[in-house]
Amino acid sequence: MSKADIRWAGGPLIHARPEGVFAIGEAVAVGERELLGEVIRVSRERIVAQVYGDTTGLRPGDRVEGSGRPLSVRLGPHLLGNIFDGLLQPLGAPFEKLGDFRFKPLVEKGASLGPGARIAETGSEHRPLWLLVPPDLSGTVERIDREGAVALDKPVCIVRDEKGAEHELSLIESWPVRTLRPAQRRLAVDTPMITGQRILDSLFPVARGGRAAIPGGFGTGKTVLQETLAKWCDADIIIYVGCGERGNEMAEVLNEFPQLTDPRTGRPLMERTVIIANTSNMPVAAREASIYTAVTVGEWFRDQGLHVALMADSTSRWAEALREVSGRLGELPAEAGYPAYLSSRLAEFYERAARVETLGGTEGSLTLIGAVSPPAGDFSEPVTSHTKRYVRSFWGLDRERAQARFYPAIHPLQSYSEDADAFAAWWAHNGNADWPSHRRRLLKLLEEQARLERMARIVGKDALPPAQQLAINAAELVNETILRQSAYSPVDRFCSPARQTRMIRLVIRVIELGETALAAGVAPSLVADLPVMRTIKRLGEEVGEDNPAGFDALEREVEAAFSRLMRGEGDEG
Repeated sequence: MSKADIRWAGGPLIHARPEGVFAIGEAVAVGERELLGEVIRVSRERIVAQVYGDTTGLRPGDRVEGSGRPLSVRLGPHLLGNIFDGLLQPLGAPFEKLGDFRFKPLVEKGASLGPGARIAETGSEHRPLWLLVPPDLSGTVERIDREGAVALDKPVCIVRDEKGAEHELSLIESWPVRTLRPAQRRLAVDTPMITGQRILDSLFPVARGGRAAIPGGFGTGKTVLQETLAKWCDADIIIYVGCGERGNEMAEVLNEFPQLTDPRTGRPLMERTVIIANTSNMPVAAREASIYTAVTVGEWFRDQGLHVALMADSTSRWAEALREVSGRLGELPAEAGYPAYLSSRLAEFYERAARVETLGGTEGSLTLIGAVSPPAGDFSEPVTSHTKRYVRSFWGLDRERAQARFYPAIHPLQSYSEDADAFAAWWAHNGNADWPSHRRRLLKLLEEQARLERMARIVGKDALPPAQQLAINAAELVNETILRQSAYSPVDRFCSPARQTRMIRLVIRVIELGETALAAGVAPSLVADLPVMRTIKRLGEEVGEDNPAGFDALEREVEAAFSRLMRGEGDEG
């Protein structure tokens, strides 16, 4: 085991004189408190390591001991329902006191197993997990325990590999945080991850196993939106990593998540959630590592054959940690003081999202959703602009919409989804073969609204031609009915694809009837003043998931109202 003596310490970095061979990325124990660190530079005369703990009290001469292994975290069934720091150390009960877990063997002595094969069932009764053969191991079962409750670190199985070496396996698996976990193959991203938010699912969907970014200035609703996605998206496992956020915001998350109920099971949402908390006052190097820790956890659950959604809040604070460590290393700064390798580090993170066929032959996915906090809401700053290169869905939050209490405050003209065209077959299979044309029509209408409103600010809305006035009214209807959705409404906080389809079809039908009425000489103001229009704008609150007949009744009411309008009759509602 290699050792070194500290010669210099400053903030999260130490310089030490080595007495042996160290490797880049090797985990080290620093000082009397054995602080965890990672080697980031090596030479014959000096090693540089970043320390994932408070370096107060370190002094020249303190010892640094190498582990001979890369920085790794312990993965297992204990992750679900618990809260950890950026290096996966429990923030609640100590690791040794997390209790025993179920163990139900699925194989017998003598069984031949390949990488990723299932050895036993573990986890809880409500969320079963599997003890898998590690990705870098295959061989024959020499011994396996009987069914029962076992401690996390107790060896429960021995596998003899092809070279005759025996490997003891427990419920805990160690894996390097900066190393991608292998899979048999990547699968096409042709299935959307359903979020229950209309503006996302219908206009800017994210693929299952895809990558999305939520940029927005302070107070635009990034954290609320991520919490909403965590509760309502159709993922099996939720991983929420608070990376460098303010302590009071993280405290709210830690207080609220354990109280949330899983809408799919009625049980606590925490039973399928992992929270990694690394606030702004914690060691800056640990903030940099927390992103890799979280994605490693996500890949472990993905290899279980589960669909995982990882919410990172926020990658801007993670990039600030990179900038601080880079500055202490004396590296030449690039844009806004960030290191020149900011772009490649962002790519390393987002490219680990995937929908795969696992080594065990099952399907799993890891979807990454990263919040970005650009200063003053400037989307041209380096973190946001580089992030756009690696994500496929971009959900830009708008300060003006947020201040107008419009939720979600996603600006439809600053957002996009590059995977949307791949989902046409999925929507057709789920009852909406017209989804691509509906989506294009709504986006075109919203673009036209932006153009016409610029003209209206100059000449006034009433001075515009009737067709343009109708277009503005139609776009306002789309905004109020489709794009606005209350996270606190028991009726509208979740909207299924089937309900989204009915709502969009109804809104488009109203727009078509309005265009027909305009062609017949009806003034746009009369169309806008129809009493049924107020009902449609409240459609999300008026017709819930359990009331499909409500759409039929409202459709008949709309047809009748426009029929009376075309005949020149008054509409008293």
